[in-house]
Amino acid sequence: MGQNLQSTRSGARLRPVDLARAHGLSTQAVRNYEEAGILPAAARTPHGYRTYTPLHAAALRAFLALVPAHGHRTATAIMCAVNRGESDEAFRLIDESHAQLLDDRRTLQAVERALRDLDPAAAPTPSARPAPVTVPAPSARPARPAPVTAPAPLPADGPGGAFIGSLAQALGIRPATLRTWERAGLVRPRRDPLTGYRVYDEADVRDARLTRQLRRGGYLLEQIAPLIAQVREAGGLEPLEGALCGWRARLSSRGRAMLAGAAELDAYHRQLASS
Repeated sequence: MGQNLQSTRSGARLRPVDLARAHGLSTQAVRNYEEAGILPAAARTPHGYRTYTPLHAAALRAFLALVPAHGHRTATAIMCAVNRGESDEAFRLIDESHAQLLDDRRTLQAVERALRDLDPAAAPTPSARPAPVTVPAPSARPARPAPVTAPAPLPADGPGGAFIGSLAQALGIRPATLRTWERAGLVRPRRDPLTGYRVYDEADVRDARLTRQLRRGGYLLEQIAPLIAQVREAGGLEPLEGALCGWRARLSSRGRAMLAGAAELDAYHRQLASS
């Protein structure tokens, strides 16, 4: 590998296998990248064999650095735009990824605030490193929800849980709002077999409280639904808190990858412009 990299820096022409080995790829992958427009078109020998140059090596380095930052699809689109001479389109795609990362950070902050408002002891700690969780970004920057010092006590109209009126009163919302949340799948009360009334157990109250906090933060019902599903799958709020710490680490890693990708893309862009 070191010899191949030295050849790349010295300006010698490279065979597909040289370019592939230097980056831990197969020769077929290199050919596929060229056909996709990620690499500039290679020159051909009189016998039809591809020959690559340091420019192709720079393009490949840029692409491989962009993938962890922007994803394979967007990284491909960025490289294709650059190779077509459409730099503004490439910059637009990069801007969109940065905007998405910012939205994801705002989402994480809103969810963490919601968990703190549900329980002051529920704030995630940065030292945890559990599996990541995916939460959709809001359609607009959410307003900071008003602080709540402690959650209201669990309303109970009987041994099975709370009825819609008492839960709505405890949350400071209308019963119609709870029915809307039920239609959206955010709460799933059972029906009392004798009266037909909705009965909200402890898990339903938890989901309703979290939904209320996120709605106050400006999130749409369809954006809240995946988070509620994560809470249910995790078995409650405590496992989710650790998952959010892992998600924060993923955002930081992606931000660093964007810096590395930008550096490699800038180097390739400059080399392409001077070639």
